[in-house]
Amino acid sequence: MGLTAPRPAAAQEADALARALMGPFKAKDGKIRLKMRDVAASGASEPITVSVDSPMTAADHVKAIHVLAEGNPYPVVSSWHLTPRSGRAEISFRMRLAKTQTVRAYAVTSDGEVWIARQEVTVTIGGCGG
Repeated sequence: MGLTAPRPAAAQEADALARALMGPFKAKDGKIRLKMRDVAASGASEPITVSVDSPMTAADHVKAIHVLAEGNPYPVVSSWHLTPRSGRAEISFRMRLAKTQTVRAYAVTSDGEVWIARQEVTVTIGGCGG
């Protein structure tokens, strides 16, 4: 059993909120893509797109997409609930970022799997106020 560095408090809070949203899970890498800028000149209104490789059929579809920003005052940025009638598993919106941080996107599939993508974003001017 190896030693690991302690996780920052913000990451631990985001972990707890993710479990509150999705229950106990083990996230896998792959299938989900998070598209946003690596450097945000202002965190006031950052565009983000999350897409998931899914056929979106009744038997195999994405049920939910959750976006968390570890360094925001409230890390849960958005939750989107999908059905096969959604057509494709993709969302685009703008979000505020308080400071430089890691943004996470989770996809929950109809078979109960959870997929994750992460991206570090450098924010030069925070957008969540003081």
